[in-house]
Amino acid sequence: MTIISLFQNVDVAEKIKHAPDSSYQIGVVIGSFIPFLLLGGIALWMYNRAKKRDKNGY
Repeated sequence: MTIISLFQNVDVAEKIKHAPDSSYQIGVVIGSFIPFLLLGGIALWMYNRAKKRDKNGY
């Protein structure tokens, strides 16, 4: 069930249109960027780890 929820499409424009106030809009925007930031952080961590491994000769 959790795997299915990761791949659901969320219509951000529809959520913002039916938002109760402007602070909800800020939350929707921040929430839509969090997955990309996490993926970027993981990619950076993997890059640094591979770089250190290559530097040490493994």
